[in-house]
Amino acid sequence: MQNLMPEPPATRIPVDESAAAALEVAEKDGTDAAYEQVAAAHPTFSGGWAALGQRALDEGHAVTAYAYARTGYHRGLDQLRRNGWKGHGPVPWSHEGNRGFLHSLYVLSRAADEIGEADEAARCAQFLRDCDPAAADALAG
Repeated sequence: MQNLMPEPPATRIPVDESAAAALEVAEKDGTDAAYEQVAAAHPTFSGGWAALGQRALDEGHAVTAYAYARTGYHRGLDQLRRNGWKGHGPVPWSHEGNRGFLHSLYVLSRAADEIGEADEAARCAQFLRDCDPAAADALAG
């Protein structure tokens, strides 16, 4: 059966050049403090929260990763809604401005799984695939 309803247009979060530059500096520095500084200076930038969450997850701190990723996820939802997203439709990984939100969603799914929130982990993983299967593939490596 073919869906005859048109898909909504892709939603694109505007690129925050200043926050992206700060994140590049933090990546070069490589310290937790540098990443924390990005989140503090740019609290609406999901990319900073996603990076903090990924670092915490990589270090075995699933609860901390969950908290950072949830913050990035909610900040991203706010930005998606401000840019016309109605709760469904594509959020392309190919657009740089969307990557922080999508990365936060990925980390949230993984952290939820690690703390035993299997339903939430599955929901987040499906939401990521619904946004853009390429995001799930790229983030899973």
